[in-house]
Amino acid sequence: MTGLPDQYKDAVTFAFGDSPALADELLALVLAGKKTATCAALRDYSEGSTDKPVVGRRDVVLDGAGRPAAVIETVEITYRRFDEVDATFARDEGEGEATLEQWQHDHETYFRRNGGFSPDMDLLCERFRLVEILKR
Repeated sequence: MTGLPDQYKDAVTFAFGDSPALADELLALVLAGKKTATCAALRDYSEGSTDKPVVGRRDVVLDGAGRPAAVIETVEITYRRFDEVDATFARDEGEGEATLEQWQHDHETYFRRNGGFSPDMDLLCERFRLVEILKR
């Protein structure tokens, strides 16, 4: 990918969300320090997937236009069911009102449009830290 510093040439790249607008919205929260966690449906990762977050790995976050925008480092991975996510994790995702109720509503909507939702679905929950903001 062009525009990446050499040390990130082989990094996993991804955009948050499922649309360019959502990618930009969530990226802005990361850059502002409000978003330090994210989650994904475990079903979205195949066995041995190299895209699956790993503690200590640095990944490149893309903006809605697909440009490298930031580098994050995974600091924690936990696995839990949707209905086991707590208010602290919801707050750390930093979205909307940052309440558990808002998190549940928004994520149920997201998962329904991206493969289905169930309260007992398994999630990969990731905490990360912002390492670097890349020049775009």
